[in-house]
Amino acid sequence: MKEFIAKFGDQINGVLCGFDRLVFRGHLRGISYVKGMERYLWANQVLKKEFGEHAEKVTERLKEASLAEAGRLQRPVRYLASSKISKEDVARAIAAEDRITDGLVCVLKSVEPCRSFDIHRNREKQKLELVVRERQCLFLYHYWMHPVFGFMNARIQSWFPFPIQICLNGREWLARQMDGAGLSYARQDNCFPWVEDWARAQELMDRQLKVDWPHLLNEIAQQLNPIHNEVFAKYRLGYYWSTYQSEWASDVVFREAATLRRLQPRLLRHGMTALGCTDVMRFLGRRIPRNGEVPKCFNGEVVTDVKEREEGVRLKHHVNGNSEKLYDKAYTAVGSVLRPECTIHQVEDIRTYRPKEGDPDGPLAWRPMRRGIADLHRRTEVSQRANERYLDALASVDESATIAELTESLTRPVSWHGQRVRALRPLEAQDSALLEAVGRGEFVINGLRNRDLQRLLFDTQPDSPQAAKRRSAQVSRKLRMLRAHGLLQKVPRTHRYQVTAAGRKAITAILTARQASVAQLTKAA
Repeated sequence: MKEFIAKFGDQINGVLCGFDRLVFRGHLRGISYVKGMERYLWANQVLKKEFGEHAEKVTERLKEASLAEAGRLQRPVRYLASSKISKEDVARAIAAEDRITDGLVCVLKSVEPCRSFDIHRNREKQKLELVVRERQCLFLYHYWMHPVFGFMNARIQSWFPFPIQICLNGREWLARQMDGAGLSYARQDNCFPWVEDWARAQELMDRQLKVDWPHLLNEIAQQLNPIHNEVFAKYRLGYYWSTYQSEWASDVVFREAATLRRLQPRLLRHGMTALGCTDVMRFLGRRIPRNGEVPKCFNGEVVTDVKEREEGVRLKHHVNGNSEKLYDKAYTAVGSVLRPECTIHQVEDIRTYRPKEGDPDGPLAWRPMRRGIADLHRRTEVSQRANERYLDALASVDESATIAELTESLTRPVSWHGQRVRALRPLEAQDSALLEAVGRGEFVINGLRNRDLQRLLFDTQPDSPQAAKRRSAQVSRKLRMLRAHGLLQKVPRTHRYQVTAAGRKAITAILTARQASVAQLTKAA
């Protein structure tokens, strides 16, 4: 992100990084499996043949207690017959109509698929068995104007084992924080095109990472099920909280809408044409070998797509359920927002430095990230770095100079260390392949070596040591030519080379022009 900010700093009002959407799930792990549920029944002296009757009684008590607050406040309780109806739209309409600024907005009821328990009559063993079964039951969705989180919702499954889902919005939360701090701001939808003090706003957003999550989430769970302690008086259980999905947005706010309108199409085109699958994997934290190839153990799918939305155009790259997105989020008179956003849903591909589960005092090592909120801090690090890498990869896209101006000096012979170096021929296949190789995304951080270019420029392995030396010398001459034209620079005390800032601009322009059709170039001109 530093490179992107440095380039467009005079056109940027501020940057705001933090959670956009957070979805937590709470599970009573002690009864989430058959043996645990059997222990609960034994503790409450409930026979298996009585399970159905017992579960129905507990469910009715839960629903009555969960809806009691809505009845006391005379807030709407509505049943939605179709899952296609947007619950959020219904709740926001109720809040606007009733001018709710604090407290419970409504409760929405919906019958949905769920995972629960049932009694199976095993005729072979001549006994009743408790089994896990997919079924349907009633879910209760509570919507609040929360004093801390702003507009939010939470739901509870009304049948055993009573899982909970809580959905928060970091920007809603920030708006409440800024109101409390007396900080002025302009808001459009879910972003802030203008803030009185950007540094102060970022400081408030950083506080969201330091809250006591179990305490806050348990408070919400208590409102969903006020009789939890009564139901589990003889078999004590508490919710285990995990992060089901997180969205981390790094908003870059441009001073002029015209600047973002001019820049966004170029960013989209560059993201679609110049960023390969290994680039996307690197953005999202997957380790790429030094040779730049997709790891052989990777069996997933990398997809890039563009979608036009009401708010603007969205470019999305996703890998195994995780994604990096780019929006032009808002255009206003006081500022316009470009939003790169990292969404993490699957954590198996991400590592965190921690002890083993169940051994908090044990040795630290890089282990798979957990869904539990204990690793939420690591999610923030991975997400922010993904956004930073993505923006820096796009930093070279906007150039007022023409392709002719950028490449004019490259197409003339130059003198380097007293020797003549030939001109580049960027539109010919040989030099174009060379430029494409050195411009690959995996070389942005680690740089490239002679052997890296050999792998990309030659399809076969050398058949003798002499052939290997000739090939190495041939690539060395190419590296010397690129250095002479100012496209590469040598990393001191290493055998690595990195593309210069001017070189990345020129290479990006050349490759983009080569991949564009005549119609696209004509339209751009």
